[in-house]
Amino acid sequence: MARIPAVEHSFAACPLPVHPGPSATGAGAVDADVAGAVLRTARAVLAERVTEASEIDASFAGDLAGRVADFTLDGGKRMRPRLLWWGMRACGAADTGSTAAALRLGVALELIQTCALIHDDVMDRSRLRRGKPAVHIGLAGQAGLSPDSERGSAFGTSAAVLAGDLALVWADDTVAETALPAPVRHRIRSIWRSMRTEMVAGQYLDLHGQATGGSSAARAIRTACLKSALYSVERPLTIGAALADADERTTAALRSAGRCAGIAFQLRDDLLGVFGDPARTGKPSGDDIREGKPTYLLAVARERAEATGDEGALAVLGHAVGNADVTEGDLADVRGVFEETGARAHVERKAERLRDHAVRRLGEGVDVDAHAGRQLLGLLHTVSGGRSGSSPDDTREHDDRAASARVLTPAEGGRVR
Repeated sequence: MARIPAVEHSFAACPLPVHPGPSATGAGAVDADVAGAVLRTARAVLAERVTEASEIDASFAGDLAGRVADFTLDGGKRMRPRLLWWGMRACGAADTGSTAAALRLGVALELIQTCALIHDDVMDRSRLRRGKPAVHIGLAGQAGLSPDSERGSAFGTSAAVLAGDLALVWADDTVAETALPAPVRHRIRSIWRSMRTEMVAGQYLDLHGQATGGSSAARAIRTACLKSALYSVERPLTIGAALADADERTTAALRSAGRCAGIAFQLRDDLLGVFGDPARTGKPSGDDIREGKPTYLLAVARERAEATGDEGALAVLGHAVGNADVTEGDLADVRGVFEETGARAHVERKAERLRDHAVRRLGEGVDVDAHAGRQLLGLLHTVSGGRSGSSPDDTREHDDRAASARVLTPAEGGRVR
């Protein structure tokens, strides 16, 4: 492959602090544009980080620190900071101190996401992220190396690991330097410690499932909970509740709502990865099959085929899953197995039950008729693929009996501690 030219990093080239003015940090002003307020705060925080890096070494600042800053600022829907913000607001906080802290902690969550995405692209050997070369690809090109050469691949991969590590360090520093009352600081640091470890555990379970060729349905849900639901939805909501000094009952309701919505998101994402239109999803259909991802959808199909002795279905899955050279015909056969075993319908129903449970639990914790509660409800619908979100089946009727059923077993992560 031809050498990829170095990309000039706007942030590294011109790390100008953009500090939010007093009028931009009041709770009412932030309500009007949460993502914009987080972005302004991120620019200020990251300008300081890049400046500190430049005092250590210019090439380190330009090649790595500036790239981490640019990646964090460029793209993404700021969903985690928005969940944190509206979780806090729905619990009643609106003072200046909580507002400033929420924005800084939102930046920390964005940096954690930067770490996760950079490392995930390395582990999955992904070449693109947000329509641009993935960080490990870009770093190889910036060094004047082909990412397909042994030397270029080794350098790009190693440097990207360091870039992800740097993002994690900056996230931790941002949390540590955020002004908080002592009791609130203790609660948030406890949540933060748990979240970091859970994220790594989920990624490991995902890798382990790929290496060993699969996992049970319960294990797949557990992986989705740790890798995606907790750090993407539940923990941001819990941090917001902690900033508002919410009581245990409210916090438990938000945690349960966030966990269910987060797992529903992952289940629907798994469905879109197989049945979705690439023009709408932005990613090739069938990549999870090629990579051998141990999804809940795949686990359910296997378990049902094994239970009925469907050797044909098992043969199709055995040939295609984890096979980088699968054809479109092979992928069509896999989709057929998911349909015929009832796995697709089962996963859709489970995602719906999780979504409905999330909505009900949210209503038990906060006033969903108030402005902040409505905003939070809308975010959970979007995350979980409700009628305002992107779902493979938005028209299915609600099933009140299913919504009231227990949706997660302890083995799947159903206990909220």
